[in-house]
Amino acid sequence: MPDIVAPQEPRPPRTIVTTDPELDDLNSMLRMLLYSNELDIRGLVYSSSQFHYAGNPDLGISPHRWPAEGERLHIDQAVDAYAAAYPNLVRHDGRYPSPERLRGLVAWGNVENVGDMREDTPGSDLIRAALLDDEPGQIFLQVWGGPNTIARALRSIEEDYRHTPEWETIRASIEAKAVITSFGQQDDTFTDYIKPTWPGIENREVATTVWGYFARHVADPEDLHLLEPDWTRDNISNVGPMGAAYRVWGDGRQMAAGFDREDYFGLAGHSADELKNLGYWVWMPPQPAGGFISEGDSSNFALLVANGLRSWEHPSWGGWGGRQAVDSDDPRSSSNKGVRDEGPDGRPRDDWAAARWLRMIQHDFAGRLRWTVTADFGAANHHPSVVIEEGVDLRRPAGSTVRLTARASDPDGDSLTYRWWQYREAGTSSAELDLEPNGDTVSFALPADAVAGETVHVILEVTDSGSPPLTACKRVVVEIADIS
Repeated sequence: MPDIVAPQEPRPPRTIVTTDPELDDLNSMLRMLLYSNELDIRGLVYSSSQFHYAGNPDLGISPHRWPAEGERLHIDQAVDAYAAAYPNLVRHDGRYPSPERLRGLVAWGNVENVGDMREDTPGSDLIRAALLDDEPGQIFLQVWGGPNTIARALRSIEEDYRHTPEWETIRASIEAKAVITSFGQQDDTFTDYIKPTWPGIENREVATTVWGYFARHVADPEDLHLLEPDWTRDNISNVGPMGAAYRVWGDGRQMAAGFDREDYFGLAGHSADELKNLGYWVWMPPQPAGGFISEGDSSNFALLVANGLRSWEHPSWGGWGGRQAVDSDDPRSSSNKGVRDEGPDGRPRDDWAAARWLRMIQHDFAGRLRWTVTADFGAANHHPSVVIEEGVDLRRPAGSTVRLTARASDPDGDSLTYRWWQYREAGTSSAELDLEPNGDTVSFALPADAVAGETVHVILEVTDSGSPPLTACKRVVVEIADIS
């Protein structure tokens, strides 16, 4: 295995995941673990939501769509599959964490009821400790279910420090450190407790369509085959233990025992009317057996993957998890809702900020799954490595010409193609650059009337000729310098 090339930008910040046992959470967990070499995961925490909670018979709370006692829940299922694949994975990248290390990150949070934050739990204690530690940098708290376990951790801190001289300092420190990302609000604890008590905590609403159940509605027509049964079977379901654990339409599995009117995804060969006659609430049309169902929560961790796009650095930069617009009334809140990037036809498209990456994302997933079944490094494809000689954060005066030079190599000896493009929506300047690409270089002139402090973003994609083709990206941010 060749040496790993040091990146030009820092590794992503630490992250803790809170998650409920929805089928798309299992799929997101499986995919995320394939990127555990590119992420700094510090916790995998079970939590509840309005859709799933464990109940408490002593309090008269019945479980709702929760696996029976003794069953392996989705985090543990995903880590089990990862453990089976790990001996091969680590041959392709020595940074993959051991299964034992991942198992040590699993904790039970607040799961008894919707919005449960009644008492401290191992999961809330894990989050609390991370928020109070002295390690520098941000920590991204991912909400795949309800934010209630995070809310419990914050309430515990408030209860301990609210009436002490340290309170304002501690609150300011945590508000600067914590970033909450969420796929919707699946209980009321953020709006009822977190936001009123901790108004300075940044929150990114990262719900996207292309990662979720209705991906087919926003995917480019040329990419739809990446969601359909043939591609899914060949590149996911039939590829090793992690692919076999991945949920697809009509796979015969259920999320919890007994009849669940919302869970018809494991059934094959039924029309929507037939499913309704069987008692199901058919809120999504059934799809052919073997096809993509959903990974709605993947947009949370996709922001943090070290793929060169650096989308965690600012909500508006965009990347695999979409692009978020900052709320004009609350600069600590941002959302993918209503964000429409310009599509290939020149017109704004719903969710294109996320869907534009679908082909790259799916090929990357397929490539990593092949690592799970291939012990020989030379028998699989790997990503190119890329460096921009001039750097990725530049300051140049208005009217100047910028030249960028990429230095790229491929560990498998594949040929490389270069694509340079301006990500206009990510920058703060409205100028359209006239890019002059020439293979591994590109030149462009900054507008003479550009305002100091404005930015333009240029993306480089370097794609190899392997199977599946894998892409490495670099984002160059050019700030207009003040020369007065």
